[in-house]
Amino acid sequence: MDKRSFRDAQNHLVHHIVWWVIGIVVALVAVTGFMGYRYVTTSLEAVDPHSSKAVSVKINSGASTKQIGEALANKGVIKSATVFALYAKINSYSEFQAGTFQVAKSMDLKHVVTTLMGKGSNDGTQVLVREGETVETIASSMDKYTKKNGNLSKKSFMALMKDDTFFNQLAKKYPELLGSAAKSKNVRYHLEGYLFPATYSVSSGETMKELVTQMVAKTNSVLQPYYSNIKKQDLTVQHVLTLASIVEREGVTEASRRKIAGVFFNRIDADMPLQSDITVMYALNTHKTHLTNKDTAVKSPYNLYKNAGFGPGPFNQPSLQSVQAVLNPSDRSAGYLYFVANLKTGKILYARTLAEQDANIAAIGSDNQ
Repeated sequence: MDKRSFRDAQNHLVHHIVWWVIGIVVALVAVTGFMGYRYVTTSLEAVDPHSSKAVSVKINSGASTKQIGEALANKGVIKSATVFALYAKINSYSEFQAGTFQVAKSMDLKHVVTTLMGKGSNDGTQVLVREGETVETIASSMDKYTKKNGNLSKKSFMALMKDDTFFNQLAKKYPELLGSAAKSKNVRYHLEGYLFPATYSVSSGETMKELVTQMVAKTNSVLQPYYSNIKKQDLTVQHVLTLASIVEREGVTEASRRKIAGVFFNRIDADMPLQSDITVMYALNTHKTHLTNKDTAVKSPYNLYKNAGFGPGPFNQPSLQSVQAVLNPSDRSAGYLYFVANLKTGKILYARTLAEQDANIAAIGSDNQ
């Protein structure tokens, strides 16, 4: 090989090496950038959207944004003190109040910051929504929060539950969550079932609309990983939350809820009414240990003793465990169409035929008197 050919080959090799190095550098920059973007975006999210607990965080007078971020991170209510400091700087947030704040792990970074700002008092209100509570039960507890936050009351809560304009705004904001609810007819409250059971931290200046929006946003966050599975099973969110709300009250353990969900799906496939007492009590707007024939004959779309299918919508606010039970029912192949619980022992007996169900009821006997 002559010198010219050697130089050409050498230059060609150097050229390839340079582009190879540049390619590696570009790839590393891209990967690093993506990882940085992912780190920041996840740090803006709630630490645990499923948590129902609030954490007490003390902010000392004169504390810097960095120190406040570290205090929050140490308490486990934010994911990154660095991202907290950057978020506060970018949005020019600096007037954090000193005091002890109640901050929930289910709050995203924006809500955490809002809680620490001058919007509310240092003893923020804690609003609790329990698993299996109805809209009206939640409303009945609202007045006790009024002293700390004058915007919260039973009247203002119930007004929102009946406010179609407000619901439509939420449905537009959370179409995956509320799309099927918006299409449902004969619904008592469109947001029944969509106010996730949790503890919500509310500042003194926060409105009822903001609180309810926070509850709906929490439901959307919790259900986000399940939307694709719901579609795959040819169900709607309204279907899932409706069954989950019944399962919530009929079962206690994860196993019993999954098995009861299986019974309900078997009945739906057989075009049989679900015949759950929970649905009749909701229709009657009352609670009873034993229902009469007159009760089960009540004319209401919510009476699933008379009406087949899922009914208009949820009967209460179900837990995530009940939602998971509906999406993963057990013992479908066993063909169970009936169940009855022993009210004394809590044991649930399952049956394939009405004759077997009658035998189970007889076996329980006086325990259910």
